Amino acid sequence: MPVDRTEIEAALREALSPETVDVRDDSHLHAGHAGAREGRHFHVHIVSARFDQLSRVQRHRLVYDALQPLIPRGIHALAIDARAPGET
Repeated sequence: MPVDRTEIEAALREALSPETVDVRDDSHLHAGHAGAREGRHFHVHIVSARFDQLSRVQRHRLVYDALQPLIPRGIHALAIDARAPGET
């Protein structure tokens, strides 16, 4: 069964205890793209205290670590906007 946005959101909530998390499925924007056959495209906006004092790369690694079990189920592309509380 392909992964959906609710599963991604649940995994992020469990792993990172975010203040806010919004997962958007942008797969429809990539219809016809070669990668669309390999999985879905998602955009994640997440605010978590876990990101405080971390670089962008470190924040993205935490997100990917949280989603690792779901990636083989069809996450082809993932755009990440990861912020610490108070960052705009």
